[in-house]
Amino acid sequence: MFYVKNVPTWERALRVIAGLAVAVWSVLALGGPWGTAVALSAAGIVLSGLFGFCPACAMVGRKLDKAKR
Repeated sequence: MFYVKNVPTWERALRVIAGLAVAVWSVLALGGPWGTAVALSAAGIVLSGLFGFCPACAMVGRKLDKAKR
């Protein structure tokens, strides 16, 4: 792989669930261009949960312990 996972499993699940909830809420409640923008942002959160890699966490040097993978 080209990246090293830097998000623990429990946080990955939380990111996927919260990201999907925010995406659905933004489309239903906000609508229009604001809803689309928030939904796209939430999609980024979901993707970081699915891949287990967060670029922002990597920039600040976050690493996982070997036992937490």
